[in-house]
Amino acid sequence: MKINIRILLLGLLFFNCSNSKNEPNQERIISNFNKDWKFIKQDSIETPLFYSKEINDSNWEDVSLPHTANVEPLITGQQWQGVCWYRKKFTLPKKFKDKHLALYFEGAMHTAEVWVNEKKVKKHKGGYLPFYIELTNDIYFDKENIITIKLSNKDDKQVPPGKPIAGLDFNYYGGLYRNVHLIAKDKVHITNSIQTDIIAGGGVFVNTLSVNNEEAELEIKTDVLNGSETEAFLVVKTSVYDVSGDLVAQSESPLKTVNKQSVEKFEDQIILKKPMLWSPETPNLYEIKIELVKNKVVIDNESVKFGVRSIKFEEDGFYLNGKPYKIRGTNRHQEYPYIGYALPDNAQYRDAHKIKEAGFNFIRLSHYPHSESFMNACDELGILVMDAIPGWQFFGDKEFQENCYNDIRQMVRRDRNHPSVILWEASLNESGMTEEFMDKAHNIVHEEFPGVGVYTCGWIDYAYDVFIPARQHAKAPDYWKKYNKARPIFIAEYGDWEYYAQNAGFNQKAYENLKQEERTSRQLRGNGQVRLAQQALNYQESHNDNLYNKSAGDANWLMFDYNRGYAPDIESSGVMDIFRLPKFAYYFYSSQKEFDRDNPVLFIANYWNDPMFNTVKVYSNCEEVELWLNDELIERRKPDTDKNSTNLLHPPFTFQNVKYKQGKLVAKGFYNGKLVEEAIRVTPRSPKKIEIAIDEFNVPVEANKNDVVFIYARIVDETGNYVPVSTNKIQFKVQGNAELIGENPIKAEAGIASILLKLKAGADDILITAFSEGLEVSSLKL
Repeated sequence: MKINIRILLLGLLFFNCSNSKNEPNQERIISNFNKDWKFIKQDSIETPLFYSKEINDSNWEDVSLPHTANVEPLITGQQWQGVCWYRKKFTLPKKFKDKHLALYFEGAMHTAEVWVNEKKVKKHKGGYLPFYIELTNDIYFDKENIITIKLSNKDDKQVPPGKPIAGLDFNYYGGLYRNVHLIAKDKVHITNSIQTDIIAGGGVFVNTLSVNNEEAELEIKTDVLNGSETEAFLVVKTSVYDVSGDLVAQSESPLKTVNKQSVEKFEDQIILKKPMLWSPETPNLYEIKIELVKNKVVIDNESVKFGVRSIKFEEDGFYLNGKPYKIRGTNRHQEYPYIGYALPDNAQYRDAHKIKEAGFNFIRLSHYPHSESFMNACDELGILVMDAIPGWQFFGDKEFQENCYNDIRQMVRRDRNHPSVILWEASLNESGMTEEFMDKAHNIVHEEFPGVGVYTCGWIDYAYDVFIPARQHAKAPDYWKKYNKARPIFIAEYGDWEYYAQNAGFNQKAYENLKQEERTSRQLRGNGQVRLAQQALNYQESHNDNLYNKSAGDANWLMFDYNRGYAPDIESSGVMDIFRLPKFAYYFYSSQKEFDRDNPVLFIANYWNDPMFNTVKVYSNCEEVELWLNDELIERRKPDTDKNSTNLLHPPFTFQNVKYKQGKLVAKGFYNGKLVEEAIRVTPRSPKKIEIAIDEFNVPVEANKNDVVFIYARIVDETGNYVPVSTNKIQFKVQGNAELIGENPIKAEAGIASILLKLKAGADDILITAFSEGLEVSSLKL
């Protein structure tokens, strides 16, 4: 038995009598640094000395973070690129004088230069990963401080993704678009994972060495920096709390001497009995609390949420906690309309909730690391993650490659404790990488995360642990069904390009009578029900076909519509639109969830307003469905058994040639012979009034978190029935400490007009009103 496990089980005399305690001002303080910034866009040839304390910034814009450098139109075309500046004045209490002080930037797009009190302290390249700036020796305690940041998101072939926006499949929006934190802690402290450049080091690193139903062995490494001028005698105390907050394990390291101005690693192993395993179905999270003790006093602490699970990729698929597990996933770009990447934490959580509710158990981060709050949401909700470095169809020079290697290291250091991460895409998507690059990228991941259960992946079948091609990277009709190499495979993209390019495999003949705009998966909500039904069928056909593979699973392209740099339109192959409103395909995927009696899925993919569209498809995870029209039974049937349904968990229910009559169409879902759910479609009449809704989606809106939320104005007839063909122009107004962002007035798309509401600090009663000529006015009070 390892000595540290014996320590855990028997306890040390020091542990029992140390009487470690927390004294005022001894522990770290992490403060939100998002408020009270000044902002200006300035891209003159002569660089202004905006970092000077003499600069008058009274005419600069007052902003809070997250912040976008430019509010874009709904369809960006060519998004804004340029130079912008942020300034913030602040004072610190004298109790911080002997502390280690730092700023932690979660992300800034994409090249940042930072001055503190007119001294340049940092230049950071890369827009998707954090950076850490120590302030200890540059801060005043007797007068005001000023921090200045110059940001550029201009094309730069050395900064990943490297490709100029004009040819890029996504945008990189400028600004301080993620959170900033002020950190104050003892000069002898637990480091931040990004703070020190130590391979497989920095901060707290938790790894599961082995796990089964009886016990799990955890390895916990803690890096401690002695930033003082004298040696320190330190102990690291580790406590593990379960999902109920109960203490389930505890240990304490031997006393260790840490020399001045040096970093020391403390290592421990802890045994958890009867561990509560993490999975998408049971996302159990433990909290591991690390306390740094000096002279019997806790001088610093760090808490880590962690899930205990085992993962394995084999040639025949993916195994989670020792059992085969089929991955059903999607891809996500992190942008919102208008504000680009500047999503607050609550909006990140709402996106994660939507992905989970849509029936997906996996998300590929396309094509860059997403925010820390989104990663936390995936842990808490139970969504498996493929983490990815920035890259798309571009392979640059040596400096670019070195920056890619740095991104890989920072990505792993930032995200290694997330149980949701099962794959590390240390690969430049659809880019012609050299073998030397791929070998090194793969090795870096394993250097930074040594041990078991660590898997790299890449779109080229070389070097990486898992091969992740797109479906369209192979030819129809077999695609990847005949892949037989000794490497696990996962289909990382499908359902879009092969239909956009009219290369729909064995279904091509079935599409021969469709127009080009009908057969594609790129369909806006406003394109109508026939085209939305075709998009859903495309995803059904390709997902069902993928399941003939030996692959670990698949991820469709994609969850949400988004803007691209090279195209003058919205990329609309999302199962939800850019405003996070669902299309028919959303309900196809939602129906693939396991049946839940408290939340069965039942959706009629027909507006029942067009005599020519007389196929009624019902997406459901029920066992049988009845279709009724005006209180008359049309048919009771079991799920489809056609060639597009052979491998699905829950095939749809297709009612063919239903004779059209205006009125009420009802689907009734049965499970174990009992009626469990009903869905209703009523033929809409003329638009009459507006109904306003707010898209909180399991995350209530909060005023003091710079929250943004979608406001929807839905057009209904005199009976309150949704009118999906309405295109009325809607005007929004807001009263209270909030602002509306977006086109206003805006034309309704498929009967719903959408706008963003941003709440300001201290917002209390907010009144939103929507009105349109000829329609009854509607209001919503928050």
